Amino acid sequence: MTHNDYMQIAEIVASSSYCTRAKVGAIIEKDGNIIAIGYNGTPSGWENKCEDENGITKYEVLHAESNAIAKCARTGVSSKGGTMYVTHMPCLDCAKLIIQAGIEAVYYRNEYRMITGIDVLETHGITCEKI
Repeated sequence: MTHNDYMQIAEIVASSSYCTRAKVGAIIEKDGNIIAIGYNGTPSGWENKCEDENGITKYEVLHAESNAIAKCARTGVSSKGGTMYVTHMPCLDCAKLIIQAGIEAVYYRNEYRMITGIDVLETHGITCEKI
């Protein structure tokens, strides 16, 4: 599959999000297999409402990248050497998780208001590309 194929899958995953402000999807691919998916939302078992009455994202909402990495951890599948496809540019906190998870490349479609996450990833030798 091509980078665009994987990105289309990430966009489909994003459509599962209950968030109204931004629906974000991520997949982790390794050796030609999708090993995890994630979308932004509340933790398992919590109410699926991401924004408060003022439309502000609640503090407990998890980002798509962290959900995908957590799914690898929960199932015992190593993401080391994997590639992440995410619909939105990773934030700084997600960039730190991506580094710790051993992911080697990140492809994204939409930019984020702050580029700190991408800067940190590139500083640590992780390939980052907007597609």
